[in-house]
Amino acid sequence: MLSDIGVPGFILLAVLALLLFGPSKLPGLGRAAGKTLREFKREMNEIFGDGKPAPRKTQSTGEAEGDRPTASKSESMQSRNLPE
Repeated sequence: MLSDIGVPGFILLAVLALLLFGPSKLPGLGRAAGKTLREFKREMNEIFGDGKPAPRKTQSTGEAEGDRPTASKSESMQSRNLPE
């Protein structure tokens, strides 16, 4: 269905969106649409994928939760002063 639009149809949709929402609201609408699509994709991967959830980006640091380095077993044992 979307493959039938072509370049002239896309330009027409862009002009209509610009007229309806105005140039100040278009970036916010794009961000909201992107966030919605990312969330939908992540949920679909959790349901139909390998069962492993996709890493989420944290608000404060901007890095994915799975990207943080974790302490190895020996490091965690040393930090608690426990024998290995």
